[in-house]
Amino acid sequence: MDKFFCADASKCAQEDIIGSGSNYQTYVLIECCLPWESEAFNSKAVPQNLRDLVEEVESSKQKVRFLLVNSETTKGDASRKVLIYDNKNQDLFGGYEKHEFNAASIDKVASIVKSYLAGKVPDCEIVENQITRDILICTHGSHDMCCARYGNPFYAQAKAVISELDLREIRLWKASHFGGHRFAPTAIDLPDGRYYGNLDRPSFQSILTRSGDIECLDRVYRGWGILPTAMQVVERELMRRYGWDWFNYKVSGCIVDRSENDRLLAEITFQKPDGTYTYRADLVKDETKTIRLKGSCGAKKESEFVKYSVENLYFYSTKEWQKFVVYPAGSSQSKLVEII
Repeated sequence: MDKFFCADASKCAQEDIIGSGSNYQTYVLIECCLPWESEAFNSKAVPQNLRDLVEEVESSKQKVRFLLVNSETTKGDASRKVLIYDNKNQDLFGGYEKHEFNAASIDKVASIVKSYLAGKVPDCEIVENQITRDILICTHGSHDMCCARYGNPFYAQAKAVISELDLREIRLWKASHFGGHRFAPTAIDLPDGRYYGNLDRPSFQSILTRSGDIECLDRVYRGWGILPTAMQVVERELMRRYGWDWFNYKVSGCIVDRSENDRLLAEITFQKPDGTYTYRADLVKDETKTIRLKGSCGAKKESEFVKYSVENLYFYSTKEWQKFVVYPAGSSQSKLVEII
């Protein structure tokens, strides 16, 4: 019997990947030697004090995501990097704030992270450098086969693209599982906190340089982790309208209202150099895109993955709401139909 690969099944079903960006307030990235077990923090290289801390934080329901990372520069000596990306609950969000530390050994990592999460200054070397972006590619094949099958080759491609473009301010990491393996190869771009999947060389280059045809994101953009998953499709709609400039705006968003028939009212506020703007959107369950499939290579049964489309957009301007009809739902075509 042929092996089942969840990423192949997703592509075959032409699944729309928007709405799969996970939401966290803090990312804790810990440099760690390979290989990693299926549950990354059960790996041989991870000390018990770090496992205990991860379990303690996760059981407290804090919105903290612990990940192991590795690169070709991971040293053979004992020292390890700890990167903490944190969102200090800004009203308008432009990205996470990075804090980078050098731990003398991986045994010292738990105390560094514990101090930081408690609001204290860790007792270790604090690093300031010119790195402005850390891009994580999931290569965690022991967790899901697709992350090895597609993640590892793409990591090599991504490294080559960064080198060819001489992007010295961007650092690339192999990362442990962060969800969405059926979209492999998948990535998180920090400090943005945006998720991508089904990546290839041309789309990755556009993401790195924020140039080219913005509609390439229709295929590879999973969503922004600061937004509720159902409304990540609204942000993609606004990306189409504002182009790559959208990545420079500060944004906030929430679900304003929910009806019983899977209809949502979402609101996004964003800040441009010339002012602050607000959109509202009617989100409807898209029966044509909602699918049932196995969400991972090891899944025993299919799951339903609900997809939403934007039906109406309401733009607040000059103290009134302007209503646009989007046609068809989820496209970049719209028409002003009334002033509310």
